[in-house]
Amino acid sequence: MAHRTMDELKAALPEIEAAPKEGVIRAIVVRPSSGMREMPESAEMSLARGMHGDHWEKGCWLSTEDGQPHPDVQICMMPARMIAAIAGEDTAAWGPAGDNLFIDMDLSPANCPPGTRLSMGSVELEITGVPHNGCESFIERYGRDACVFVNTGTGKAMRLRGIYGRVVKDGAVAVGDAVRKIG
Repeated sequence: MAHRTMDELKAALPEIEAAPKEGVIRAIVVRPSSGMREMPESAEMSLARGMHGDHWEKGCWLSTEDGQPHPDVQICMMPARMIAAIAGEDTAAWGPAGDNLFIDMDLSPANCPPGTRLSMGSVELEITGVPHNGCESFIERYGRDACVFVNTGTGKAMRLRGIYGRVVKDGAVAVGDAVRKIG
C-alpha cells in the first residue's frame, strides 16, 4: 500500500470533519498479541477483560499501581473516515493501526469530551482523557505524513488518531451497530 501524502490527507479533511455526531461501527479489531490482528464481525467486551481476546488484559503500556492494565486505555477507537483517508476504504487495511473500533463518528473533544458515555450494541463505554498518539509502528504502517497529520494541528485538536474508552457496561458489539451518546 502506498502511503498517503500530506496533501492527500489535507484534501480529505472536509469529509473527515463532516462525520456525524452519532455514528456506526465500521470495523472491529482484536489484537491477540503484539502485531497480530483479527477482524471479527462481533466481539464481547467487559470491564474485567476489555475486548475479549485482546492483549490489553495481559498487560499494556499503561498500568495501575498494582500492575494491572489500566482501564483508561482499555478500548481504543479511531474515526473511520480518518483511517479510510490513510489506508483506503478496504477495512482489511485498517487493522494494523492497532485500534479496537473504527467508528464513523465525530470523536473530537467538542463532540466526545472525556466522561462522555457511548452506547453501542449492548455495551456502554466512557471516554477517558488519556491521549492517543501515533507511534513508530503507525509510521511504519501508514507513513510519516499520516503520523504527523494525526498528531499535530487540526489532526491533534480533533483527536484524529483516536480516543480511549473504558467499559462501563459489559456486552457485545457488532459491525454496523449504531453508536449513540447517552446521558
